[in-house]
Formats: sequence, C-alpha cells, structure tokens
Amino acid sequence: MASMPEAPTMVLIVRDDLRLSSGKVAVQCAHAAVSCTLAARKLQARLVERWRQSGARKICLKAENLSELQMLAGQAQTAGLVMHLVKDAGHTEVEPGTITVLGIGPGPRRSIDALVGDLKPY
Repeated sequence: MASMPEAPTMVLIVRDDLRLSSGKVAVQCAHAAVSCTLAARKLQARLVERWRQSGARKICLKAENLSELQMLAGQAQTAGLVMHLVKDAGHTEVEPGTITVLGIGPGPRRSIDALVGDLKPY
C-alpha cells in the first residue's frame, strides 16, 4: 500500500461566489470527477487503478471566485496534474459557459495538497 502522502487523491473545487444549490454542486462535481478520471486513465492507468482500489478518495473544497479557480487550474497544469474545468451548459442556475468546478487528480496526495492545502472544505 502507498504511504499516506503518496496515496492518490482527487479534489473538486467549487466556486463559492456562484451560490449554487446543493444539487447543482453535486452534478458539477460529478462532471469534474468523471472527466478527470477518464483523462487520467489514458495517461496514468496504474495510478487510477491504485486510486480506485484505495477507495477513490475525493475532497470537495471551495474557491472564492473564477480568478482563484483559474489560477489553481494553471498551477495544476504546470505541476503535471490531470485537471478539468467544468463549463455549465446554462440550462438551470447559471449562464451558458460559466465555469463552476475545477477537478484535479487523481494524483499523488502530496502534490495536490501542495496546491490546495489552504482552501477550505465546501
């Protein structure tokens, strides 16, 4: 089993400024998780399998606004982590194309914690 700092993890970061309903947050996080998992499976199949076998750890955090989310996305990309920005279709609560959630991972917990360690739980 991997040591705790290297255990694979995924974070789902929700824009707090949008004040989305709990159902909308759940669906947007699901979009991010699925997209990240599919992308990671192509790049790091063994890591994804380790992540799944160890419980597929996911943490939901909040970002203050779009700027913070975009900054984190850039940092994740620079760090070589799988990431996905969810753009809403705009059928319910927000305008079409609104970025709602950033998914990062699955990746090494230590690497992800270095990026998002200061964020508060959603």
